[in-house]
Amino acid sequence: MFSLKHAEWLVLLSLSVVSCSTQQSLQQNNLYKALGEREGLTTLVDQFIVEIVKDKEIFPYFAKSSVSHFREGFINHMCAISQGPCEYKGDSMIDIHTGMHITEGDFNRVVELLIRAMEHTGISYPVQNRLLARLAPMREEVIKR
Repeated sequence: MFSLKHAEWLVLLSLSVVSCSTQQSLQQNNLYKALGEREGLTTLVDQFIVEIVKDKEIFPYFAKSSVSHFREGFINHMCAISQGPCEYKGDSMIDIHTGMHITEGDFNRVVELLIRAMEHTGISYPVQNRLLARLAPMREEVIKR
């Protein structure tokens, strides 16, 4: 059987595991904060727009869009996805992208532009990955609609 020392060790190990999983859970729930909250998201979206404008392949998809409408909608969308204090009330991804005939290559290029914007604004790779993981399920709602 275990001595008292072994039992104490097991309690400490159990507390350590619980503490680590709690910290990991808090990190997941703080994506909004990790992105810099509203100010950080605004900076990110503004840089993303700059990347789109500079890209000859992707810009035509946005050429007829209202930049201010896209900007505000995307900031709110990112805020909601990152579990910030926002509620996205815009159109669904399907409604927005239907008729645009976005290819897989175009979709991947937009992701590259978003990554470039995140790198430019100093968002760490782990935080980038957490955001991309939240956006990834929407892929099927965007491509070939």
